[in-house]
Amino acid sequence: MGGKKSGPNPAPRVNLLNLWRYDGRDRGGGRPEPAAPKDQGTDFNMIRILLAEDDDVMREYLARALTSAGYHVTAVDRGTAAVPYIESGTFDLLLSDIVMPEMDGIELAQHTAKVAPQTQVMFITGFAAVSLRAEENVPQAKLLSKPFHLKDLVREVDNMFGRSDRSSQQ
Repeated sequence: MGGKKSGPNPAPRVNLLNLWRYDGRDRGGGRPEPAAPKDQGTDFNMIRILLAEDDDVMREYLARALTSAGYHVTAVDRGTAAVPYIESGTFDLLLSDIVMPEMDGIELAQHTAKVAPQTQVMFITGFAAVSLRAEENVPQAKLLSKPFHLKDLVREVDNMFGRSDRSSQQ
């Protein structure tokens, strides 16, 4: 009837430029298709970030923001998926959610400290009690609490790697 197809509408694309703040909640705009681990680029002069985040939308936003800021980002959807990447020892930063299935971010950070001690750690979380646990178990890690602005995340990462002069110009 009328040539209209029945069934669900495809999820609209999300324009990162229109996203000023993300607090981990879906705004009803649909979710992008779950992606396999992404490895963006192979420039060995770039700072390499391993992003472990189980929320598909949040993972995509964070990866895009960091890639746009000039970082090499590999993104996975759980701690256990991050382990082989960490064991390769080729990452400068582990950026991890704390609450994830199978292996939480704290366990992942502790494993990282053992097998790749040169890799810095930054946690992102929306849970205050979990933040306290992270600070107790991995005191050298940086902690960023949700909600946060993507530009704040980029600024924190820039500061970790001495690129703070670049952040102030953006």
